[in-house]
Amino acid sequence: MLADLWALPSVGFLFGSLLLLFALVLLAFGSGAVRYIPNDRIGVVEKLWSSSGSVRGGLLALNGEAGFQPDLLRGGFHFFRPFQYRVHIRSMVSVTQGKIGYVFARDGRDLPAGQTLADNARIADFLDCRGFLAGGGQKGPQRKVLREGTHVINPALFVVMTEEATYSLELDEHERGYYDKMRELLDQRHGFTPVVIRGGADASDTDLLAVVTVHDGPALPRNELLAPDVGDPHSFQEPEAFLAAGGLRGRQERVLVEGTYFINRLFATVELIRKTVIPVGFVGVVVSYTGGKGTDVSGQDYTHGELVETGCRGVWRDPLMPGKYAFNTYAGKIELVPTTNFVLMWQSGASGSNFDSNLREITLITKDAFEPLLPLSVVVHIDYKKAPLVVQRFGNVRQLVEQTLDPMVSSYFKNVSQTHTFIELIQSRSELQANASIDMRERFLAYSLEFQEVLIGTPKPQAGDTQIENIMSQLRDRQIAREQVETYAQKQIAADKQRELNEAQKRAEKQSELTASLVDVSIKDNQGAAAVKSAERRREEVALLAQAERFKQENEGAGRAAAIKAIGEAEAAAIEAKSEALKGEGADKQLTQTVMLRLAEAFETARVPLVPQVQLGSGAEGNAFGTLLALMSTLKARELVQDAAKTS
Repeated sequence: MLADLWALPSVGFLFGSLLLLFALVLLAFGSGAVRYIPNDRIGVVEKLWSSSGSVRGGLLALNGEAGFQPDLLRGGFHFFRPFQYRVHIRSMVSVTQGKIGYVFARDGRDLPAGQTLADNARIADFLDCRGFLAGGGQKGPQRKVLREGTHVINPALFVVMTEEATYSLELDEHERGYYDKMRELLDQRHGFTPVVIRGGADASDTDLLAVVTVHDGPALPRNELLAPDVGDPHSFQEPEAFLAAGGLRGRQERVLVEGTYFINRLFATVELIRKTVIPVGFVGVVVSYTGGKGTDVSGQDYTHGELVETGCRGVWRDPLMPGKYAFNTYAGKIELVPTTNFVLMWQSGASGSNFDSNLREITLITKDAFEPLLPLSVVVHIDYKKAPLVVQRFGNVRQLVEQTLDPMVSSYFKNVSQTHTFIELIQSRSELQANASIDMRERFLAYSLEFQEVLIGTPKPQAGDTQIENIMSQLRDRQIAREQVETYAQKQIAADKQRELNEAQKRAEKQSELTASLVDVSIKDNQGAAAVKSAERRREEVALLAQAERFKQENEGAGRAAAIKAIGEAEAAAIEAKSEALKGEGADKQLTQTVMLRLAEAFETARVPLVPQVQLGSGAEGNAFGTLLALMSTLKARELVQDAAKTS
């Protein structure tokens, strides 16, 4: 059946036509007469032969010669003369958003000596190969870079390098090695990404600035360290504009601050450094390495160097106030000078500031040959207007302290210690401190410093010295004894106060009872006073009664005395008569009885006490009563006689 089908004339013709068409297609594509290029690709035309011959100079055939043609083919079908052209299909150049692409020209004019990158001042269109070569474009790495996007560039003339790929035609081994090194260099410099500088609120790693070093352009003049500022800092992104403005090769005085910069890293590199922060309490004295020669503005009296105006080379007269500065540390340095009081401590292991880390105790020699170590502290102030003078004279504050203040202060106290014994050095510390403050103030003024105060510590022995410790122990014992005496005195006062307090507390506790007793005492006093007055009245009454009674008795006594006298005289006469009559035996006894009887009657009448107030004794007890009677008789008789005599 198949044989019958082939036998049909129409089928054979159709099949033959298809074979012919297929052969023609193969011929067309095989001979290069027809080429299809996708729309996202480009075609580089290579002319295999030409009646004009081969290219005599350069890489591209600009005049129809055999070789790579300057014009590219875009997407679609393209028809050529068979066996004369070859089309190389390549990808378009694509630069990612926020990235940078670098262009290398494989053809063009050679770079002159001293020029690193190809000049793009007149020729900057990489899409027009014919115009690039005809206009004098230079071979090698170009100053202009490609920004994000898709670029239709002839890879036969240009090699484009992005972070992701290298766009080019086939390269020989030598060229491939060169471009591999260039990629490695760009990777080291982070050349495919822009320079991004972020700011920060503090001096952290994000608060940076960029120092730019240009690798192309005219060289710096002799004795110049940095290239001068040419104006707009963004000109580093436009190399031709930078060079046209007079930019020079080398490290630039101008720095870059916060922002994003698309800089050709083959043209310029950046170094990120921290911004300069001058804290509160300090000023920054600028020592500039660049700038023109300035006029000395320090004055004729200052002979330790020159001060210049801001922007000139040398020490600037005006210091920088506290703040944050985008200062190029390659253009100079900033010496921080404290404007608040700072302490310098001559003491091992202690520091009062950032300038006294190398200071140690001062070794003294006293008048009595002791060698103690003296720790001390000095408070210093620097006027911010005089800070440049200090830096010009000493370099920085640390050198001022170590090279000038340390020897001066040590020498002063060594001299003072030689005129005092060790005990005097301890006991007269306040006096020494006051004198040192006066003497050292003038010395500090000579160095543009303001001396505030010196604080002398307690001298201490050197290592292995026990003599000073013995003296210190004796002084401590004395002081302890004095303090004990004072303590005992204070304890006694405290005990007295405690006793008074206790009494007051007890009195307060018994206050109600005390008040009641006081009221009772007051009542008793009033009652006593009333009783005294009553007794006084009674005494007066008794005195008046006694006086009246005495007057009565005196009157009655006078009458009785007269009666007794008369009776006595009569009785005496009777007794005398009876005595005469009774003379003889028993007369004395009878006389005694008579006398005693009459005395008793007289005593009763006169009311005279029978017992006397005074008792007299004698050696003979048997005669005591007789003696008493005799005495009483005699006294009474004498009284009676006297009364009688008065009456008569």
